[in-house]
Amino acid sequence: MAAGGASLFGTATGFSELLLGRALIGLGVAASLMAGLKAVVIWFPKERIALVNGCMIMLGSLGAVTATAPTEWVLEWVGWRGLFELLTFATVAIAGVVHFAVPEKAAASVSPTTSLKPLTVWSVFSDERFLRIAPLSAACIGSSWALQSLWAAPWLTDVEGLDRQSLMTQLFIMALGISLGALLLGVMADRLRRRGITAEVLFATLGGLFIAAELALILREPLPSLLPWCVVSIMGAATVLSYAMIAEYFPQELTARANGALNLVHFGWAFAAQYGVGLVVEQWLPQDGRYPEVAYQVAFGLSVAFQVIALLWFAMPWLRTLSRRLYASFMWPSAERESQAEFVPVPAEGPILEAHEAVEW
Repeated sequence: MAAGGASLFGTATGFSELLLGRALIGLGVAASLMAGLKAVVIWFPKERIALVNGCMIMLGSLGAVTATAPTEWVLEWVGWRGLFELLTFATVAIAGVVHFAVPEKAAASVSPTTSLKPLTVWSVFSDERFLRIAPLSAACIGSSWALQSLWAAPWLTDVEGLDRQSLMTQLFIMALGISLGALLLGVMADRLRRRGITAEVLFATLGGLFIAAELALILREPLPSLLPWCVVSIMGAATVLSYAMIAEYFPQELTARANGALNLVHFGWAFAAQYGVGLVVEQWLPQDGRYPEVAYQVAFGLSVAFQVIALLWFAMPWLRTLSRRLYASFMWPSAERESQAEFVPVPAEGPILEAHEAVEW
């Protein structure tokens, strides 16, 4: 399907054919991603899923790398239609390798505990854990995709004032960041899990760093812009963590639908962020063909506000536990005095407990 879409796009003569070709590409690669994630769940133990997801998404993210400077070189050589012809042949070749070389695994029988309850897409969207992770995953990962794919270039040209060559170089480095970041997050999740630190903790920490990086851009902190932009791009690889968490939350036979549901909210938010940032930026008139800095700051700031709310929602169970512990530690001294004042030994018939027996009781 993806190969057919690339072929149609490369030979299109009108907008409708371009739109249909792009839609076919999106459907094809989305199904391929979900199939890959399901294969990882089938073939590997749960404690290694984050690491294997990182390896797979790292390789897939190389496509984002080729879409920058390498694409510029190919366009000068064969043009954009020739580029899509190359993509068509490459996609067909890869599909053939997958079909003939990747082994199949016999479907596991459905466990008795899960067969009693129908496993539907609604089972995913109504799950409390999914509703906890989905807003943060969508707001951060979707925003990262929207910024890197569409709004990084206008920011770097309008706000940073980069020329074409410098722009392509920085986008190339950012694309490398999302690819290497996927592998790095997979390795970190694997190592931290062995030390008792869950993927949820790492994901929340990365979300906080993502928000801090965006604030550094918005407030124009005296930092090389490449540094916060690399953090933004690495956040786009955090699907390594969210997909691994989804695999923990749902039975194996439901993981593909659960990952598909999560991916739906990722792309839904990415679309909303792309469109919403544009609506906000267009409220200002361009000057010399460039929108003013404040337009981007307001648009990016609204996105950060949603991310902060999602992060607080995700961390709500931890915050409740922390508040209870602080309350208990604050109230414990008075409670201890009351218990000591009210403890009065009462004589009773029968044998008296020994001292150590009384303490144990």
